[in-house]
Amino acid sequence: MNVILPKINHPKELRRLSRTALPQLAFEMREFILDTLSVKPGHLGASLGVVELTIALHYYFQTPEDLLIWDVGHQCYPHKLLTERAGVFHSLRQLNGLAGFPSRDESEFDIFGTGHSSTSISAIVGMAAADRIKKIERNHIAVIGDASIASGMSFEALNHLGATDLNVLVILNDNAIGIDPSIGGLKQHLKTLDYQEDNLFTDLGLCFLGSIDGHNFDELFDAFDRSKAIAGPKILRVRTTKGKGYQQAELDQVKWHSPGLFNKETGEIKASTAPKSFQTVFSETMLQLLTDNPSIVALTPAMLTGSNLTACAQQFPERVLDVGIAEQHAVTFSAGLATQGIIPYCTIYSTFLQRAYDQVIHDVALQHLPVVFCIDRAGLVGTDGATHHGYFDLAFLRQIPNMVVSSPRNEEDFRNLLYTAQFTQQPFAIRFPKSTVEPRVNTNFQQLPIGKAYTKNRGGKVAVLTNGVLGNKIQTILEQDPNLRIGWYDFPFVKPLDKNKIKEIAFGYQHIFTLEDGIVHGGFGTAILEEMNRINYSGKIECLGYPDAFIPHGSVDELHQLIGLSTEEIKKKIDAAIEKSI
Repeated sequence: MNVILPKINHPKELRRLSRTALPQLAFEMREFILDTLSVKPGHLGASLGVVELTIALHYYFQTPEDLLIWDVGHQCYPHKLLTERAGVFHSLRQLNGLAGFPSRDESEFDIFGTGHSSTSISAIVGMAAADRIKKIERNHIAVIGDASIASGMSFEALNHLGATDLNVLVILNDNAIGIDPSIGGLKQHLKTLDYQEDNLFTDLGLCFLGSIDGHNFDELFDAFDRSKAIAGPKILRVRTTKGKGYQQAELDQVKWHSPGLFNKETGEIKASTAPKSFQTVFSETMLQLLTDNPSIVALTPAMLTGSNLTACAQQFPERVLDVGIAEQHAVTFSAGLATQGIIPYCTIYSTFLQRAYDQVIHDVALQHLPVVFCIDRAGLVGTDGATHHGYFDLAFLRQIPNMVVSSPRNEEDFRNLLYTAQFTQQPFAIRFPKSTVEPRVNTNFQQLPIGKAYTKNRGGKVAVLTNGVLGNKIQTILEQDPNLRIGWYDFPFVKPLDKNKIKEIAFGYQHIFTLEDGIVHGGFGTAILEEMNRINYSGKIECLGYPDAFIPHGSVDELHQLIGLSTEEIKKKIDAAIEKSI
């Protein structure tokens, strides 16, 4: 049998194939994705589930002239294979390689970046409206998952779209799962769509084209023909299987969402040999806190597995809640819990907390409500890239009145911050990275004094003030060079700051560095600068952190090297400051 995929570099070449050749192409694409992702980890299950749909869309429609958006973008690997990127697919999620999500900087076929969910309908409606103004005739297609369409932003867009006559086709890719199984009333409604003429979507003004098998080319092309014959907005429900074509991924869709390294032939996922992670510590600590305090509730917007709350949910099903992809709701729901004496631990990725900034201000902080924000994936997340890095939270949270903002450096810090938060009658943010963790020393919980900083090393005329895990780089530097005379001060709290400690440092050192796992502008270093200015500090201050830029994908070590925050680069800066102070 002739191999097809190597001959397809552009949808124009795809469209030259006969329809009878498409199943063979689908098989080859799945094999190609499995071969690549078994040795270069990425999002596997979602992409396997949309192979036929991807082929059919690019075969039927005239992309890139016709506009196509994928939502969430982790299902875009087949799309990348058919749009001039198969030859460099091995570079997926590597430094200077292909992004793991659609990227407007990468290809004309990626018309909208979709690293976060539920944005596609709003974007495609905007594009269709722009074409109406410019008198351009073409097709506008948004593919959105059943977990993503449940988000409030999707409904805002559907509400708008239904009141227009724009030529938009919304394809609902219904596989009944996001990362974890989908939840909520909409999931139940979707199951009834085949049995009722009128439904939620028709009530909103969209033409419902029915439900079809998303792995059947004949059904897909028939549905596209029907769509083409109907003017105005329409929605097509496509039933797919996440992990389609690979038995292990079909049987355990949660585990195979992003399995890491695996043996393609045996299906064995290679066990991680990495040390303990912050996520493991979080799971263990939350399990203990939930056991000890019946007033604590943990909740998450669709990140039950990602944030390691699965074990907690199994033991406390009524007090560990997944609210779906609904970050704004998650925060205000937490606020409602707090008004009634419940202690909510709102567990949310840093990059997704950005979507609920107004709720943090208006519904939590303004009303003095003691919500604990457990901010996962803070700082650089590595190969997921710019859409998922979480380095803005320190800057945007410290601007909010009533907030406590903290970052642990090690396991002991993290456990104690999580423990302390339950006793604080104000919003309390604890941000932690996706990384390994320095093991704890003390196994007992200790209630921490809010805002206190700690002296780790004294000496010389140069001091380094650190917040969070990057402080471990200073510990490494001191261990490697025991004769290095510098001060090192660890600030677990960015807000409130330990002003007494800052005054002590100001009197003792001529040159001060700040070091943080976040963007420099507005973050920990800025807070130190503001306080040093208030007390008329006359020495030099250099703020080290992430630049005023969107940082690409790559390993965290590679990215630290790229932006000058490797241990070696930090040591060079310290040595240069010591040299000048002599």
